[in-house]
Amino acid sequence: MLAGRCLCGAVHYVVADEFRYAANCHCADCRRTTGSAFKPFAGIERAKFTVTEGADHLQTYGEENAHNAHCGKCGSFLYSVVRDGDYVHVALGPLADEPTMRPNEHIFVGSKAPWYTINDELPQYWAHAADGPPING
Repeated sequence: MLAGRCLCGAVHYVVADEFRYAANCHCADCRRTTGSAFKPFAGIERAKFTVTEGADHLQTYGEENAHNAHCGKCGSFLYSVVRDGDYVHVALGPLADEPTMRPNEHIFVGSKAPWYTINDELPQYWAHAADGPPING
């Protein structure tokens, strides 16, 4: 199990180190949610993710089965519930432990911040991998 928490320590969670996929998402929503050039995340079944402390401090934006979750005290972005509520996209920044899987692609680079340059050799997809071949090798 991997542990994670928000900046102020009000919200803690654990997640199995059994991620199904991981990526750096450059879509406009992820950039706005994180306040960064992209969101590094890893996806896992919702049942393998548990908030262990501070669930009453969570502030969510969206619907029951599709939302972003932040700490309501310090504002840290922690995770997104996606795919009709079946999966969680865990933001990798708040993890205290090192996950086995790391982002292995850039997705939604068609929405990439124009001021940011991707400087690694990971595949880059206009939308996501299911939408076709990489746009740059």
